[in-house]
Amino acid sequence: MTVFGSPDEDTCRGGAKRTFSAWGFPMRGGMMRAILVGLAAITAAALPSGAWAQATIRQCGAIEEPGPACLLARKQFASLPAGKIFWHLDRFPSTDAAAQAGTASSVVVEAFGSTWLFTLAKAGWRAKGGEHVSIVGPLPVTPASTYAAEYLRSIFDPGMTAPLHVHSGPEAFFAVAGDTCLETPDGVRIGRGPGNHLMIEAGPPMLLMAIGAVPRQGFALILHDASQPPTTLTQTWHPEGLCARQLSLDRAH
Repeated sequence: MTVFGSPDEDTCRGGAKRTFSAWGFPMRGGMMRAILVGLAAITAAALPSGAWAQATIRQCGAIEEPGPACLLARKQFASLPAGKIFWHLDRFPSTDAAAQAGTASSVVVEAFGSTWLFTLAKAGWRAKGGEHVSIVGPLPVTPASTYAAEYLRSIFDPGMTAPLHVHSGPEAFFAVAGDTCLETPDGVRIGRGPGNHLMIEAGPPMLLMAIGAVPRQGFALILHDASQPPTTLTQTWHPEGLCARQLSLDRAH
């Protein structure tokens, strides 16, 4: 299992592993341990108990490859459309066509070889033109004075996961390809094949893992109170390994 957020490793000639720090230089074992211990001490003193750090969200680049999730777009709202809110995903032939079909609650992004229109709206809303790929919801939104929508892109090889974290608003997942496993203190949720989607409300710690046999290409939406950080890393909960167990079963077949 590969967990993002740890020091990076690179394979040298002969199969030996070199570990790199966050700053990009190679570290020997003793040096790495000393740095990690020091950082852990600083973090523990500076942050509230149970929360290590606000998870860093990096902007997506043009290259799409397996690795941590990146930020495709962020949009802030003074208010949301009335009634139950759904995440609509539409595919268009161009950014201009997508922009013309959008609303005040839409964003246009480029990912996985397509132009996408993401819109927050009622269940019956439809964009003019394009291909209506999916609808996810209703999103369990909690009241706030202002909202922000964070749209993420990720590619995980089977077994890859992210550090344990919590969100200040609901998160929805949509997989363009691959299989999804989401473990929380309440158990495990699994989505299979292209188009699978899952949701989780604000608050519970979670572990997201790609399972199955092919890389998982996916999007995520975090719709949260704009005055709160969208994502916070945590160590207050330890998964039971339910997703890892499912991955083992997948690999056995």
